[in-house]
Amino acid sequence: MTTIAVELPEEIAKRLESAWRDVSRGALEAVALEGYRDGALTRDQVGQLLGLSLWETEAFLKQRQAYLQYTVEDLDQDRRDIDLALLQ
Repeated sequence: MTTIAVELPEEIAKRLESAWRDVSRGALEAVALEGYRDGALTRDQVGQLLGLSLWETEAFLKQRQAYLQYTVEDLDQDRRDIDLALLQ
């Protein structure tokens, strides 16, 4: 594990403490969420980072409106892959 320290002005730290019961956990969730949104982390990595099951991770991402980026091209590729697998 790697430890990352973040320095916050006292006033901001107090505001976060009043909004989040656990500032460390809130910061970790924010990193996981942003990492997922920009594609740096997969859904599985978000779950691993936060210690969540598959379904807990899905609920976490859904609650924060971080939906799977799945394009029409992705669907077309999945369909081709399934068709190939069925032919074998």
